Amino acid sequence: MDSNQDQLVIRLKEKIDTVVSLLEKSEEEREKLQKEKVQLTEQVKLKLTAFEELERKYESLKLAKAILGSGENSHDAKIKVNRIVREIDKCIALLNH
Repeated sequence: MDSNQDQLVIRLKEKIDTVVSLLEKSEEEREKLQKEKVQLTEQVKLKLTAFEELERKYESLKLAKAILGSGENSHDAKIKVNRIVREIDKCIALLNH
């Protein structure tokens, strides 16, 4: 009977060692994934910031193209800008009354 108990204890210790080893590997993997998550989150933030900057530049270019039109020179563009400014001034004057 003693021999059977000894074998049971030995098998139990082996299984416990296996479980502990698996737990340690799982914890290491979790830490690795956590670090990777932080890195990826930072990359996403950087990409989002770059995207927003490019979007702003694109909107500025669209506005500049709309003001300049196709093939017009800067004199015509200045005339358009002055006309827009005058219209805005008229709107402000109407709002003040």
